[in-house]
Amino acid sequence: MEDQIRYYEEKLKYEIDPFDLHGRIVDGDHVVVVDARASEMYTERHITNAISLPSGDMSQETTSHFDHTALYVTYGDHVACNASTKGALMLAKLGFHVKEMMGGLDVWLKYGYETECRRTA
Repeated sequence: MEDQIRYYEEKLKYEIDPFDLHGRIVDGDHVVVVDARASEMYTERHITNAISLPSGDMSQETTSHFDHTALYVTYGDHVACNASTKGALMLAKLGFHVKEMMGGLDVWLKYGYETECRRTA
């Protein structure tokens, strides 16, 4: 039983669901939402106020201006997309406090939370 409790406690240190992320944003917590998908996907639709930084582009140089006191939350497209995992891993390697949003943009949309998308004429 203790092993199972430790497992779930550890898991919650590194993951966040859309409901909890939305609550932190509304509460004004120091959270930076990072769209770790390809920039073209970000252009199509992304979480409002998220920044675009594809996981493959994350480096010391591209994150040099990031605030190390913030919580960074990465997300991908859906549950089968590993861009958020790759992004979370890279940001952690670069020394940032990071969590991965479970379910990706797909679940965020299912909750009905705000996004921005490309407008067509």
